[in-house]
Amino acid sequence: MSDFQGILQQLGFGEQVEENPKFGTFAGVFVPTVLTILGAIMYLRLGWVVGNAGLLGALLIIILAHVITVTTGLAVSSISTNIRVGAGGAFSIISQSLGLEVGGSISVPLYLAQGISTALYIFAFAEGWQRIFPTHPTYAIVLTAFAIVFSIAFISARFASRIQFLILGIVGFSLFSIVLGSFPTAVQPGMVYEPVLIGSFPDGGFWFVFSVFFPAVTGIMAGISLSGDLQNPRQSIPKGTMSAIAITLLIYVALAFWLARVATPDELLQNSTVMVDKAYFSWAVLAGLLGATFSSALGSLLAAPRVMQALGNHGVLPYGRFFAQETDAGEPRHAMLATAVIVLLAIGFALFGGGLNAIAPLITMFFLITYFMLNAVVLIEQTLNMVSFRPTFAIRRIVPLIGMVGCLVVMVLINPLFSLVAIILALFVYAYLIHRQLNAPWEDVRSGLFLSLARWAVERVSKLPTATERTWSPNILAPVSSTKALRGSYRFLTAMTLPKGSIHIIGIYPPEQPAQLADVETLARAFLTDGVAAWASLLEENDFIDGTRAAMEVLTGGFFRPNLLYLPWPSIGSRERVAWLLKRAADLPHIGIALFAQHPIVGLGQEQVINVWMREQGPDWRLGLRLANLDLAVLMAYQIRQNWNGRINLCMVVDEEATRQAAQTFLEELRNLARLPSNTAILVMVGEFWTAVSQAPAADLSILGLQSHPNLDFVEKVVKIMDASCVFVRDSGDESALA
Repeated sequence: MSDFQGILQQLGFGEQVEENPKFGTFAGVFVPTVLTILGAIMYLRLGWVVGNAGLLGALLIIILAHVITVTTGLAVSSISTNIRVGAGGAFSIISQSLGLEVGGSISVPLYLAQGISTALYIFAFAEGWQRIFPTHPTYAIVLTAFAIVFSIAFISARFASRIQFLILGIVGFSLFSIVLGSFPTAVQPGMVYEPVLIGSFPDGGFWFVFSVFFPAVTGIMAGISLSGDLQNPRQSIPKGTMSAIAITLLIYVALAFWLARVATPDELLQNSTVMVDKAYFSWAVLAGLLGATFSSALGSLLAAPRVMQALGNHGVLPYGRFFAQETDAGEPRHAMLATAVIVLLAIGFALFGGGLNAIAPLITMFFLITYFMLNAVVLIEQTLNMVSFRPTFAIRRIVPLIGMVGCLVVMVLINPLFSLVAIILALFVYAYLIHRQLNAPWEDVRSGLFLSLARWAVERVSKLPTATERTWSPNILAPVSSTKALRGSYRFLTAMTLPKGSIHIIGIYPPEQPAQLADVETLARAFLTDGVAAWASLLEENDFIDGTRAAMEVLTGGFFRPNLLYLPWPSIGSRERVAWLLKRAADLPHIGIALFAQHPIVGLGQEQVINVWMREQGPDWRLGLRLANLDLAVLMAYQIRQNWNGRINLCMVVDEEATRQAAQTFLEELRNLARLPSNTAILVMVGEFWTAVSQAPAADLSILGLQSHPNLDFVEKVVKIMDASCVFVRDSGDESALA
């Protein structure tokens, strides 16, 4: 090993040994990052920036751009020491925290930005080439340069890395030549100028100039995107990225001072290769320009296909397996070919749309979105404060917050319309990926995020007055010894709970016999698929009644507690078991009862008509805020009617004709105050209850009240006479149909 390599290893930039195909910090992160940052914008546009903004304006642009880059670099460095960064760089980081959908929605624009960056650097190379050969047409230089860059990248990343070492030396010597050009003895008399501090921005406003400059500091993605080719991403990304940012920031600030003193604003605006003219060795700067722009194009063309390969590996892209394929040496050839097409399209756009300055703002927007999300990931992880987030390189919350706000503000100031288009594109990709239902090979923090929000909400709600009447929704507790009964009433339960209700299934099984409830989790997932929040728990207990009692007493004591006990009749067992469960539930506060008897043949019929049976409300016939065991019946009818798109009949039987009108008025007032649909019919019948029931219009579901001490003979007789599905309900006291 050479002395040079030994020194690099001591500094933490250890290069890989020859037999290891992956890169170390120096070759894998530091070199591509430095060469991409010290590239096209530095050689060809920094003078233009100083000419437009003046020295102080240029320094402000440089510092603002680096505020975003430094905060993002620190954020990426922090989180990369907490996770195993896989292939794809930013894609891997975002996906492991916020899921494949968010990672993919951000990384698709990032991939496009890196592909377009290749075109930007090739055009910069053409500008430098035309300084030597001004008669060569731009299109010929660009296409030839692209062919060479693509050929090198296509051969192997290792071959490209060796070329970058040579280019790094050339760039270093060009900067040394610029330093020599700063001494008075190296310039002619009269060639040192008093710097213009504030420019007049003749070519565009401050934020336009900023958008053209910003791609200069996006080079950190060149190293981060090669994460899959690094020996140790956890160490290499922080060291390589932050050291590259620090060094290049000093170089840009020094060059801004130098340009402001060696050239007039007009020279800076009109001569894109002013550095070549003002350096001590013009040929050295020209060589650095060509080398740096060539290397930047090469670095972007190496990084973009690897992002695409990672997207393909996880099914984010259509035909992902095709793009994810690689050679035995690890080269993503198919992704490379697809990226070449993107670059050629960008080159065509630039040739006919304004060249370098037309491409730079597009790249700026895409990178800003990526930077915003990288900072957001770290801020979310820090805010959740979970034990799993313990990076060895810790930063304060203010750092990613500044990065997020900076990215968002700069996006809006540069171009609000295009910012909106870029965000809509990311949201469109996100919606598409949500529809794809991707399966990630890792766990993310999304559940923790919502759990923290729920915990925060619980703490706030606990300090507020209770408002169960206004916030009531059916949260069902369903104890079962077999899931057959629940499967039979699946459609009824779905209609009763959608869209805001929930179901907690308690599978109660004898000791060491859980197999009979093996499908309880599958049933819960089926409810989830249909939009019903559902959970499943197993409870080992010899006696079903004891198990149900324990479940009710434990679960009804929590914050997210069930408020409705669901019992399917008669599958839960003997009449004695049903009677005990109903009595026990009646003794518990804040829990209602729904005893469902489904017709064995017609089931729920056409799922259209719902009859709500109410007992006579005389003699006062007054409506208060609470109804006498009618609130749950009315609310359940309304809930099911919405999901069925059906209609409700309010039914009542009175003893004599004289009270018919009072009953009619009562039900009409109830319909209005309960805000039931206008097509809700009112049926008042005179006579004996059992006769009226047999003569009432047929319904797909009948809802009746259940006494505090239920008469099960009455329940059996109603089910038999109505010859349809019935549900018997008892209020918990928390419902109000009139609230």
